Amino acid sequence: MASLFEAAGLEKSAPRPLADRLRPKKLGDVIGQEHLLGPEGVLTRMLASKAGLRSVIFWGPPGTGKTTVARLVAETAGHHFEQLSAIYSGVQELRKVFDAARDRRKIGIGTVLFVDEIHRFNRAQQDSFLPVLEDGTIILIGATTENPSFELNGALLSRATVLVFRRLEEDALESLLARAESAEGRPIPLIEEARHQLLSMADGDGRSLLNLAEGLYSGTDPAALPIGIEELVQIVQRRAPLYDKSRDGHYDLISALHKSVRGSDPDAALYWLARMLDGGEDPLYVARRLVRMAVEDIGMADPQALVQANAAKDAYDFLGSPEGELALAQATVYLAVAPKSNAAYVAYKSAMRAAKEGGSLAPPKIILNAATKLMAKEGYGKGYIYDPDTPEGFSGQNYFPDELGRQSFYRPTRFGHEARIGERLAEWERLRKAKE
Repeated sequence: MASLFEAAGLEKSAPRPLADRLRPKKLGDVIGQEHLLGPEGVLTRMLASKAGLRSVIFWGPPGTGKTTVARLVAETAGHHFEQLSAIYSGVQELRKVFDAARDRRKIGIGTVLFVDEIHRFNRAQQDSFLPVLEDGTIILIGATTENPSFELNGALLSRATVLVFRRLEEDALESLLARAESAEGRPIPLIEEARHQLLSMADGDGRSLLNLAEGLYSGTDPAALPIGIEELVQIVQRRAPLYDKSRDGHYDLISALHKSVRGSDPDAALYWLARMLDGGEDPLYVARRLVRMAVEDIGMADPQALVQANAAKDAYDFLGSPEGELALAQATVYLAVAPKSNAAYVAYKSAMRAAKEGGSLAPPKIILNAATKLMAKEGYGKGYIYDPDTPEGFSGQNYFPDELGRQSFYRPTRFGHEARIGERLAEWERLRKAKE
């Protein structure tokens, strides 16, 4: 007689998610990481070497196979596999894993410890790995979406090899989608344009693609005609862009925007601006960075660049979104097409270095005001020439400390407004030498 649970259908196991059903069973099934797992891949060569598997850090975006590869690598190397998440684990859990690994080692079994989100461990937790890595108790495979150089201790990094996982390109995602169609026994119910849109929505994330595909299979009638882009968006909604405002995405995209402006490419600059704003970046943060670009990369080649950048910030403050974002776009284009010069930026750094190295050198007395009779007696202001009274409007006096002598920090470029500044400075230098 069937139990109440069986009658209710609760004895049956829930269907496994598509992503879990399609999880690779061997390293050769992994898609999109040929630079690591191909015939000449780093991991392939490591596993084939006499030294065998060593501690590694897998760095890459979500959904690129880091967890799966870690498990398969451990199986291939013949080691026991342990998995922890740095979000939910602490030193106590680590100690239990280390003790168990020591016991296994006594009977000749190695242990691979896979730590997901390893960047979430604090410095003390990361340091706890050092002795067990040194004596070979465990082989560590850490996974992180963040730059290990910034997030992991130098001591831990020196004991592991960082391997970069790449976001899945369209051909890799297409192969993954074909596997999903094979597993489901029918094509994905999309017209060709919508199929390409689905791949774009996945944003290089294989797990996300399979989840989107599963939603489509469960939300559409197998007998219905393939659907288009509008219906696709309604069914699966829009996936949020891969962009964390406090992490690598933030720094990578602002770097891309800054370098596109510096490289005088307004189209690329607008693209990265749009990516940041679409990802939810604070527009005023972008405005501040535009101001920085104006003074660092354009400077005196076009003094109006700073005015334009500040005006865009004020316009956004006044209008808000989305109208104010157009002002940021206008400023981005202005900065990208403006003549470039970092001469003022370089001059400032040189002057700061001279100031620090020279110490507290006093200004020459010739340019100091004689506020008292004693100061006048000491020669303050003696021989000072008022420049507007000279025929050329230029006296050529020395304004540097006597001990330091004249220095040359600012060297204008031949671009934009600075070309005229350079001519002016050259004329003043000629006059200065003529007055010596």
